[in-house]
Amino acid sequence: MMSWFSRCTKKSPLAPFLQRGEQEGALAVGVFAALAAILLLLGALPASAEPPELRFFNWSDYLPEELLERFTRETGIRVRYSTYDSNEAMYAKIKLLGGKGYDLIMPSTYFVDRMRKEGLLRPLDRAKLPGFRNLDPRLLNQAFDPGNVYSVPYLWGSTGLAVNAAKFNPAQLQSWADLWRPEFKRALLLPNDMREVFFVGLRTLGYSGNSTDPAEVRAASGKLRQLMPNVRLFNSDSAHVLYATGEVDAGVIWNGNAYRAQQDEPGLRYVYPKEGAMLWMDCLAIPKGAENVENAHKFIDFLLRPEIAMAIATQLTYASPNAEAVKLLSPELRDNPVVYPSDEEVRKGEYSIDIGAAITLYADLWGKLKAGD
Repeated sequence: MMSWFSRCTKKSPLAPFLQRGEQEGALAVGVFAALAAILLLLGALPASAEPPELRFFNWSDYLPEELLERFTRETGIRVRYSTYDSNEAMYAKIKLLGGKGYDLIMPSTYFVDRMRKEGLLRPLDRAKLPGFRNLDPRLLNQAFDPGNVYSVPYLWGSTGLAVNAAKFNPAQLQSWADLWRPEFKRALLLPNDMREVFFVGLRTLGYSGNSTDPAEVRAASGKLRQLMPNVRLFNSDSAHVLYATGEVDAGVIWNGNAYRAQQDEPGLRYVYPKEGAMLWMDCLAIPKGAENVENAHKFIDFLLRPEIAMAIATQLTYASPNAEAVKLLSPELRDNPVVYPSDEEVRKGEYSIDIGAAITLYADLWGKLKAGD
């Protein structure tokens, strides 16, 4: 049945305009309905659409910046990058935050050991790390993390001896014990690192570099006190620069720094001490309270890709634990014994592990040693 409005408009000279008004009104209703649906949909979405992120706490100058940018381009995950200058500083912050605040950290061997024992690390999901198969089995399953339940090796190396052949006969510095020779008076560089310096004292006396025996630790402290007249300075930052400028000509050095120093000072010799070098490994680990665990696994696996690990090892000149990456390195780096020690030197060496409550004694004696007490 035709309505009154329809009958009137059909006969009226205004009918065309009124019909167009009906059509426009219907269109407006449709547009309004569509907008309402969109607003309802938007209302169902989260209030913020922040991009996914990863909070990474790492050593300074220990990852090429372009790799962070590449990871973000590939995944859309933004990396919030913060740095520290010692394991102790990193540990103190993670401990204070109860394992929260960061999604990925880079502890060294003995702090992996300590933090896993204290429940500050999250076990890794190996199913999310297919690149783990690229790692050299000889560098896995170490005492500081049996089975690599909590950590993935990033870079590794040794702490040994350095001597400028233009100033000293390299034959004079072949063992830790040689550091006490009188010709090195006021000539030595030691790392500003308690565990590494005590390692020197302990191994010189024939003890483990991880000794927790108070008598052995005190004996090492006494031995190190006798070394102080030969020490020019303690420094762990850019040691290669100090050798290149001639500020120091002998001492204790990380192998990667020695390799870089040799580029400017070809006369520098890196020596694996007869008593055995200190071996170190920096590892990727996820704090217990990490919020972006999935993203942390993605980034670890990104770093395990052979071409990525090769780029890291090439730029930082430390040894890569990634066997597939090592194959991609230049022969100059891959075959250099300063960077990649022989199996024999590795067997003679010793990784640092957690020393538990003995750390208090170490710290007390270290403070006195540096203060000259």
